[in-house]
Amino acid sequence: MKYASAILVALLAIISSLLLTGRFRRFALKRGLMDLPNSRSSHETPTPRGGGVAIVITVLVLLALIAATSDQYSGYNELKRTMSLMMSGIVAAAIGYADDHGGTPVLARLGAHFAAAAFAIVATGTAPIAHELHLPLSLSFIAPIVASLYLVWMVNLTNFMDGIDGLASIETLTVCVGGILCVLLYQHLHPWPTNIPRMQGDYNASIATALPFIVAASTMGFLFWNWPPARIFMGDAGSGFLGIMLGAMSLAAAAFAPHLLWSWMILLGAFITDATLTLLRRIIRREKFYQAHRSHAYQHAARRWGHQKVTVAFGAVNLLWLTPIALAVGSTRLNAFLALAIAYAPLLIAALYLKAGMPE
Repeated sequence: MKYASAILVALLAIISSLLLTGRFRRFALKRGLMDLPNSRSSHETPTPRGGGVAIVITVLVLLALIAATSDQYSGYNELKRTMSLMMSGIVAAAIGYADDHGGTPVLARLGAHFAAAAFAIVATGTAPIAHELHLPLSLSFIAPIVASLYLVWMVNLTNFMDGIDGLASIETLTVCVGGILCVLLYQHLHPWPTNIPRMQGDYNASIATALPFIVAASTMGFLFWNWPPARIFMGDAGSGFLGIMLGAMSLAAAAFAPHLLWSWMILLGAFITDATLTLLRRIIRREKFYQAHRSHAYQHAARRWGHQKVTVAFGAVNLLWLTPIALAVGSTRLNAFLALAIAYAPLLIAALYLKAGMPE
């Protein structure tokens, strides 16, 4: 994406998402679509919900426009992958929207999440996972299974972590920025010979940078309304969409350069550690882990220091701690597994200190 085009796309995404969120807020207020405070929520005043649909619409429309106007998407395979990526987001957003407006059975949600994961896998492939896990050809079938479980966990993880004002938005924004920097650094360090056509590599690089760019800009427009104190919530439609997109973007980056998968695992570390530790502790205590609760580390922290300070802290950790480590891995200057240990250790310590997964 050229600089002039990137600036235009960013402005379109920010303005469209900002205006659409405002319209959805007015619609929610008119129809009484409010998220009411209860014993399991982290907010104290009734707040409109469903604003994340603005992100969904903005991202899908811009992705479709880019696919329709770019030479990199003109081949059948590229168009098929782009359509599969869009379908993945649509399915995740649709089941989330249904859940926002009356609720859906757990198995129905899970089935939809696996369907969204399947579309994402068609778009990105799983060869990088097989490569990074050092799977022999006879065990290559494990890669799609691992990818599906990972993507479904990303959908639910993002939903779990969307519990205080601005948190899921700032996480998405900062992770996308880190992901873009990792791809750009790799391209700078490994320039492609000018006399050799890149072909498929062009598409992978485009998706690995253009998609997070669009998602980040769209989320920025929504964040204007979602910043603490939030005037509208994202809802399951928005969080589910962002969850599958974050997972798909990490696989797309890995399709461009396999070791970038670990860079994305590092960038997502703050959400992964809190959500996973909380889930494990709730399972051990035999609680209904799929029900809403207030026992995540970030929720304990928000009750102590307030939503805004916790949201800012997550953004600062992502940009100042996780992004530099992810860049070191992306440039192949740091071993991936060592980097994961370095990145995750203080996050796990903080989650334990904040009693992630423990009741109030």
